[in-house]
Amino acid sequence: MKFSKRHLAKTITWRIIGTLDTLILSWLISGEFTVGLQMGAFEMVTKMVLYYIHERVWFKSRINSSNKRHVLKTFSWRAVGTLDTIVLAWIITGNPLTGVKIGGSEVVTKMLLYYGHEKLWYRINYGLDQRNRKKRLKALKKTREI
Repeated sequence: MKFSKRHLAKTITWRIIGTLDTLILSWLISGEFTVGLQMGAFEMVTKMVLYYIHERVWFKSRINSSNKRHVLKTFSWRAVGTLDTIVLAWIITGNPLTGVKIGGSEVVTKMLLYYGHEKLWYRINYGLDQRNRKKRLKALKKTREI
């Protein structure tokens, strides 16, 4: 798997947002701040690994429509993320119902946050230097052919 500074930066920024959301929701649902801290700490690791892999898979996608792409990525990531949250919350609290409650509540908040994160990153050219050079070269070749 090739290293990508863009995907790493997206992973880190999303993880900060996602961890804060998980910490707050876990705390509110369980009633224990320590549960929120534990969830945030464990998810920091598991979600960064899963998110980076998700980004690399989607980078190879040929879906060009930005809105369709963002919606599909949002749903696919949420499925992975929710399952991870449910399992971790179940392990940490010892209660599968608490895991489902925390994971279920994240479905709404995280999808909205993730969609906004994707839209923002779609407008940022950070880490796309090589891709942008290829596009400019291709456009230049087309103008020379005409």
